[in-house]
Amino acid sequence: MTSLTLFNSLTRSQEAFAPSDGKTARVYSCGPTVYNFAHLGNLRAYVFTDTLRRTLLFKGWDVRHVINITDVGHLTSDADAGEDKMELAAAGLGKDIWEVAAFYTAAFKTNLKDLNIVDPTVWSVATDHIPEMIAFAAKIADRHCYEIESGLYFDVTTVPDYGRLARSVSDEGESRIDPVSGKRNPQDFAIWRKSPPGEQRQMEWDSPWGRGAPGWHLECSVMSLQYLGPEPFDIHTGGIDHREIHHPNEIAQNQAYCDCTAEQPGFTGARFWMHNNFLVDRTGKMSKSGGGFTTLRSLIDVGVHPLAYRLLCLTAHYRSELEFSGEAVGAALTRLKRLVMGAEKLGMDMGTASQMYLDRLDAALSDDLNTPQALVTLDEMLADKALSPADRRATLARFDAALGLNLTRLSRAELRVRPVAATLDESAIEAKLDERKEARAARDFARSDAIRDELIAVGIDVMDGDPLRWDWKVSL
Repeated sequence: MTSLTLFNSLTRSQEAFAPSDGKTARVYSCGPTVYNFAHLGNLRAYVFTDTLRRTLLFKGWDVRHVINITDVGHLTSDADAGEDKMELAAAGLGKDIWEVAAFYTAAFKTNLKDLNIVDPTVWSVATDHIPEMIAFAAKIADRHCYEIESGLYFDVTTVPDYGRLARSVSDEGESRIDPVSGKRNPQDFAIWRKSPPGEQRQMEWDSPWGRGAPGWHLECSVMSLQYLGPEPFDIHTGGIDHREIHHPNEIAQNQAYCDCTAEQPGFTGARFWMHNNFLVDRTGKMSKSGGGFTTLRSLIDVGVHPLAYRLLCLTAHYRSELEFSGEAVGAALTRLKRLVMGAEKLGMDMGTASQMYLDRLDAALSDDLNTPQALVTLDEMLADKALSPADRRATLARFDAALGLNLTRLSRAELRVRPVAATLDESAIEAKLDERKEARAARDFARSDAIRDELIAVGIDVMDGDPLRWDWKVSL
């Protein structure tokens, strides 16, 4: 197999990768803050992480994968200002905060299932680890933190190379760092936030620094080291926005906790830090702050199978921006249908996988998860008549395991997702098509055309000569 190389955000270079112990890759992925539905941009991160995990398995390693659920501590600013997103959402909905967290956690897990994303080895929930966070903070407090009226803060000058991941040494002019009264340095961040006097939060705990709640950055340091440490684990993933504040703060905490700032100044907690780029929506609907953001459910509701979105993500390299549009999703859905058609034509017999195509798949994925090239190889393999259908099906099963598109299991009929606005059910559509068939047989082409136009008007594509006969017209 080709040696796997991955882009390490710490060094801004592509480096050879193998698990520290040669057997099991230990991976931590920043999970969602469960105050709302995940939008499509959020979900791109988990398609990327799932592709990474599948690639590691394809290379023959085991994977221990942790995803955290943030149900406390994340403020409306990614730094240290504003209100807790969970408290704000619960107040706005007039609901118990634990109920809100449970609802949106379940919705997120449904999204992952719809996208054929494998569950992590460990789901790690922030509020299940408050004692561990307090113990972590207590260990670093004397040497690295200071207390002010609003809570316990980390002094970033106490660790070397703060901000190396973000390639920044100063936050002058950094709009995402909001001023907090009493902070020594603009980049200092909250380890523990005290509840304001006279105010009772729905989520708060006693600590040596007063009753309150942990800072957002603390949970990932605590849970990644607990489940994947104590020595440096292999890979930490997240969106590129985490590279600027959240992950540099994690690294600073990790350096302080392991007390290795002198003898191991390069220690960061993980050997590789990997970040996917943004999903860009030119309509401006990919921001929760603007409201009306696009969710996976909203795609399904207009008749798009969720794996079309997974395919769209795979058409671009994870480190490249990916533009989202109705046309792009529609093209991905069409491509997915063609792939499924190609798979169905192979039949059900399983032969021997082609080593040549597996080597090409391996080369593509080993080149920092080059999924666009992997898809090109997939197309060429399906079209290669020099391989028997049974051998192509066996090869396709290996591609499926790596790319997660479920091509060996999906049928074209399953890709026919009913839009919520559809006015006809399938039996009514089939009856109309039978009526049209009778009209054509009677050479009543005017009636045949009228029925076709009637179906088109309610969002049905009539497909003459196709055994499936019809499909929903997707309107994006």
